Amino acid sequence: MIVKHLDDVIQTKDDIDTQTWNSRRLLLKKDGMGFSMHDTLIKEGTETLIWYRNHVEAVYCVEGDGEIEVVGGGTYKIKEGTLYALNGHEKHLLRANSQMRMICVFNPPLTGDEVHDADGVYPIVEAN
Repeated sequence: MIVKHLDDVIQTKDDIDTQTWNSRRLLLKKDGMGFSMHDTLIKEGTETLIWYRNHVEAVYCVEGDGEIEVVGGGTYKIKEGTLYALNGHEKHLLRANSQMRMICVFNPPLTGDEVHDADGVYPIVEAN
């Protein structure tokens, strides 16, 4: 059994802070669950280009509001209670009108060592 509290992750190597988001990585590949789970803050007034070419992701918004624009597709409002799933590896722009708190699940699981490349992609990392 794995039991963690967000406080166990904050200000550790599993707390990744960037200009547009802050990902607190609760479960990673090393935990052996077959997915990873993240408590992520999307910073107010930001726009982030993301493309999970190698992963599928489900995201549940628990706080804030914004929108997701699928590159070459539609734009969808996000607010508390909204779920979106990137089951087709959609390249997208994520915009936050206010700080958004999102619970994110990735498959395959992230190791925690990934860094977005110039296209917004996380490569497959075999570590951990």
